Amino acid sequence: MRQIYFLILFIVISYPLFSQEIDMISEEKKLEKLLTDLRLAKNNDEKIKRNELLKTEMRRVLKYKEALSYPFLKLTTIGFVNSPDNQIRIINWNVEKDDLDQIYTAFVIHTDKRRKKLHLTELKDNSLPLSPIPKGVISNDNWYGALYYKIIPVKKGIKNYYTILGWDYYTPISQMKIIDVIYFNGKNVRLGSPIFKCGKKTKNRVLFEHSKKTSMSLKYEENPNRIIFDHLSPESPGLSKFRSFYVPDMSYDGFTFNKGKWTLNEDIIGVNKSNNSDKKYIYIMNKKTGKLERKKVKLKWLNPEDSNTPN
Repeated sequence: MRQIYFLILFIVISYPLFSQEIDMISEEKKLEKLLTDLRLAKNNDEKIKRNELLKTEMRRVLKYKEALSYPFLKLTTIGFVNSPDNQIRIINWNVEKDDLDQIYTAFVIHTDKRRKKLHLTELKDNSLPLSPIPKGVISNDNWYGALYYKIIPVKKGIKNYYTILGWDYYTPISQMKIIDVIYFNGKNVRLGSPIFKCGKKTKNRVLFEHSKKTSMSLKYEENPNRIIFDHLSPESPGLSKFRSFYVPDMSYDGFTFNKGKWTLNEDIIGVNKSNNSDKKYIYIMNKKTGKLERKKVKLKWLNPEDSNTPN
């Protein structure tokens, strides 16, 4: 009888070792069903309830190591944003309530190289409607709520930081673009760091409140390694105190990273660069034959900031 007893005990203890494998395709289908149910919800009570169901299931799936790289292509209204070094992933989505206020949900997966493990952290939106976004360093339990769409790794000393670009619905008449920083102390997540140098001031995060009548461009350019964005101005001088009336004025500002800080540069030139290897065809007249001939030419981008560029 003892031999049978120990055999059964061995099987029960060993089983969890095999349960670590996960079929991500099946899990994605479950999440897709919950997401569809959420998007079809007709009132706030249904939206809140179904969002909690999706959040619970998402939290379970994201604990597996495969979740760091699995594409989740069927979850089209959820953002999966990866850092270029593949060390962190932000998963976030929003739910619009009947009064247009937003429910934001976000999870962060990050790699702990020292302990050789992954950590999953939920960013908990505890903000109130119309409340200002905090200016200091905050924990994951005191998140302001936003949708992030870009992660930019930077280094300050020996520590890795991740600059993140985001958007917030904010108020019925104004919206917000956000530049923030996320970093980690072990498994703990922090947002905000004094690495944004704006003239004589240094900020933990940069906020751009502007009118809902228009959109503001905020993007990262890998070459020449800068964050470029629309400069905002009031629609008229008398509205300078009201950020909900600020709109892009066709000029651009930017942040460049140098010596551990993002430094603000105003009135920069924004350009669309073409790949020098691109080619196109033109038609020219052959003077000898009098016929049009098709000729392949290379496209060459001229930098307007370069003093050697011809007029």
